[in-house]
Amino acid sequence: MKTFLDHIAVVAPDLASGADFVERALGVRPQAGGAHPRMGTHNLLLRLGGDTYLEVIAPDPAAPRPGRARWFELDRLASGSVPRLAAWVARTDDIAAARQACGAAVGEVEPMTRGALSWRITIPADGALPEGGAAPALIQWDAAAHPAAVLPDLGCSLQALDIFHPDPARILGLLQAIAFAGPAQVHGLPAGAAARLSARILTPHGPRTLSA
Repeated sequence: MKTFLDHIAVVAPDLASGADFVERALGVRPQAGGAHPRMGTHNLLLRLGGDTYLEVIAPDPAAPRPGRARWFELDRLASGSVPRLAAWVARTDDIAAARQACGAAVGEVEPMTRGALSWRITIPADGALPEGGAAPALIQWDAAAHPAAVLPDLGCSLQALDIFHPDPARILGLLQAIAFAGPAQVHGLPAGAAARLSARILTPHGPRTLSA
């Protein structure tokens, strides 16, 4: 079993503010994505390589409220909240084994769709971010081609994801348990500090950083 960095997620109260946040940071605006009917959310996408992308995700005002907590803590966002890089997702070809290896914190495996795409992903029942966003959600795509491959290439590539957590050994242990391989670096924080993420991205305008 191996896992790889699949995508990073910017959470926002609405897609327009999320797109503005990304464009201010990177100088590139994400493209239209689609809707997630089971979660009452929709997204924008930005290719960061052949098998990696950035997602801006927000509640979909046109969708009925789901009968459960939305993923990525989106139900906890107040109107006018500032968008932020809040989560990341690791890709595997054996999500059942990866879920068992990293334990209950990542949630249960659930089927999802967006248009013609289908996949399985781990989601905590309360919609929380695993380890405050420091630990990944797990995903397994039910298609041969990765969705990033069909996105327009706007000249951006992910160089590294920096993960900050007050117990870095716990995060490193989780990543080792799922045999994670990818451009992620784990850093310590003082006890009691909130976990956070920062992504180093090469853009047509040079190296940029996307964070909280």
